Amino acid sequence: VQLQAFGGGLVQAGGSLRLSCVYSGGTFSRYIMGWFRQTPGREREFVAVISRFGSSTAYSDSVKGRFTISRDNTKNLVYLQMNNLKPGDTAVYYCAAGARFVTSPDYDYWGQGTQVTVSS
Repeated sequence: VQLQAFGGGLVQAGGSLRLSCVYSGGTFSRYIMGWFRQTPGREREFVAVISRFGSSTAYSDSVKGRFTISRDNTKNLVYLQMNNLKPGDTAVYYCAAGARFVTSPDYDYWGQGTQVTVSS
């Protein structure tokens, strides 16, 4: 299994970005997909998770109402739409694939991360 996240960049506060993560190496719909983020010196932080067929999602309190996770099992893609971005959202964002619908970083596979920087 390989995951590759992309779509990060520099955006002003209040702006939007959409991250994508492409999966390869098996049956995508077997896996629950999550997004996490990390800043230097801090632990990896849960952002969002989506079930195998997209019927269930969960978000951290800090992004709820601003971010939306979705997936397209026909394209092996998971997305994170980020709206109304704040400087505190600045981080490296990682996608992950796992067997359980959890908010802890107990996932089996991780992408390489994509940098999101939000300027004030």
